[in-house]
Amino acid sequence: MDPFFVKGAQLFLSLSILIVLHEFGHFIPARLFKIRVEKFFLFFDVKFALFKKQIGETVYGIGWLPLGGYVKISGMIDESMDKEAMAQEPKEWEFRSKPAWQRLIVMIGGVTVNIILGFFIYIMIIATYGDEYSTPDDLKYGFGFTPTMEQYGFEQGDKILAVNGEELEDQLEFPQMLMMRDVSTVTVLHENGSQEELSLPDDIGMQLFKSGEMFGVNFPRTPVYLDSVFGGAKEAGVLGTDELISINDYPIKYKSDASYALQSRKDSVATISVSRDGVARTFDIPMGEQKMVGVGFGFADKEYLMPERHKREYGIGESIGKGIGYGVDKLSDYVTQFKYVFTAKGASQVGGFGAIAGLFPDSWNWLSFWETTAFISIILAFMNILPIPALDGGHVMFLLYEIVTGRKPSDKFLEYAQMIGFFLLIALVLYANGNDVYRWITGS
Repeated sequence: MDPFFVKGAQLFLSLSILIVLHEFGHFIPARLFKIRVEKFFLFFDVKFALFKKQIGETVYGIGWLPLGGYVKISGMIDESMDKEAMAQEPKEWEFRSKPAWQRLIVMIGGVTVNIILGFFIYIMIIATYGDEYSTPDDLKYGFGFTPTMEQYGFEQGDKILAVNGEELEDQLEFPQMLMMRDVSTVTVLHENGSQEELSLPDDIGMQLFKSGEMFGVNFPRTPVYLDSVFGGAKEAGVLGTDELISINDYPIKYKSDASYALQSRKDSVATISVSRDGVARTFDIPMGEQKMVGVGFGFADKEYLMPERHKREYGIGESIGKGIGYGVDKLSDYVTQFKYVFTAKGASQVGGFGAIAGLFPDSWNWLSFWETTAFISIILAFMNILPIPALDGGHVMFLLYEIVTGRKPSDKFLEYAQMIGFFLLIALVLYANGNDVYRWITGS
């Protein structure tokens, strides 16, 4: 099946599960506190619904606009903006008639469910599949490093022994740690067998991000040969049968060497040297805005693609601690990455549904599906708790104000805040999905 439809189906199923459970997080405490819930919808039913059925006091249904879901709670100022109902005298079964602490529990219910669900999925994944790791010995040729990392003492072929004085359990975690964690010292094993502790500045992640050297590592070095050409390389006359000698006078033996040579180039042209039928030839190829974009090389591995992965299994008790710890790390990493979003370059990389769908694999794999679903669940929890009107966090912010001061914001104020928040969210959705469309059209 076409990867586009596979990714789309996984995204649809994942979001459907997460939305329904999130809304149940609001629905259940509302009913426990005897608050009437008028509607429970997966997706939005603007003008009409694909399906709806009333059971008791609640209409359950599926809308046609797949931008989320909602529960309509009586006596609550929400996206429905039901001013007529709010103008009437409060009823005992309405949200606004309940104590602030009960309303607070109702509002944080969805986020709480998303966090618990994400942690639960990670726990079950670890209990069922265990986790994988690679040791320094599994990286036969070590890592390839970017030019910025070389400035701090890293050498091509280094292996990572410890980070901040603690042994690194999995070599492949290091690039992510560089960008998302507080990494101050790294103990490396050089190719000559010597060990060295290197120091990194606090802003190493931002340096790498701004220079376009994401993660600082060109991943494990693998011996390669030129297998195919496309884009600028093909247009310049390079053939897939050529033997690649150097890029910008930098010898190419490993795939990471090609990335390093292109990252090191200061101008917009890459000088490519190849051997064809024993004769050396040189080509100048435009590199594009992202340096490597447009050069156009396809490589084939001489020996192996990735380091060996070892499996570690856990009992159910160990899985609980490991799964929660993994979930906390994912949440922390996601929050940390916002420092990159709030830059001109980062803002241009914000994505919508297309970017989320890209998190799923091209072919259906249940392990990857549940890993991605757990991650999205944690993302939804964080995004929803932001103190923005129209989000759960906006309602929580006003409720906390009421609890602390003893004064409830006026309905008119809450209505205006809801409208402003709603339009801000719509603008953000349009911007994020517009970025997806732009990247799809331009191929960048």
